[in-house]
Amino acid sequence: MMEWKEVLSACAEFFAYAILAVFAQNAIFTRALGVSRLVHLVGDDSVSSATFAALLTAVQLIATPIGYWANGLIRPLEYRAYIRPLVFVLCSAAAFFIVLLLLLLIFRGRGVSRLVPVLPMATFNCCILGTLLITTTQSFTLLQMMGFALGTSIGYALALVVVTEGQHRLQNPNIPAPFRGLPATLLYIGIVSLAIYGFTGHTVAF
Repeated sequence: MMEWKEVLSACAEFFAYAILAVFAQNAIFTRALGVSRLVHLVGDDSVSSATFAALLTAVQLIATPIGYWANGLIRPLEYRAYIRPLVFVLCSAAAFFIVLLLLLLIFRGRGVSRLVPVLPMATFNCCILGTLLITTTQSFTLLQMMGFALGTSIGYALALVVVTEGQHRLQNPNIPAPFRGLPATLLYIGIVSLAIYGFTGHTVAF
């Protein structure tokens, strides 16, 4: 009976941190992680948002345990804060090659040419590195890190859908010419971010 309670407690903790990352700590809307990549994806019809989100999730879930292990190795070092970003870049690179190998084994050449060009964009961005830095500096357990990593990926995908839909609605001739395109998109992201920031219980300081 005690084992079932422990399993249920672990599952509840995992999903609690995943939900926290999707809404209260959304990578885009509350931490601005990967905004430049997001804006690029929204305006690029050659890259599938679903493909990017799937690859981002795969890389995130593989890089997280590697980052957890690597952070444990450098924790005794006095200068760990200086080398931690470089270590996490190497962790992301390791996850990149693992995902690439899995793609080659699973698809066996069919459709890989469509996925491989998207993989570097899904690997080397602030969303992956920022998640590793946040979870390790706040001393998350591995279970909490995995839940937060999954939630961050889902939150990024939801943000991509929201911004894409918003940009379609921003194609309005009534918008002044200087604000069309990127300025309007950034203003839209800022307004949504403020709404989510207030929804999670924070208030404006003025």
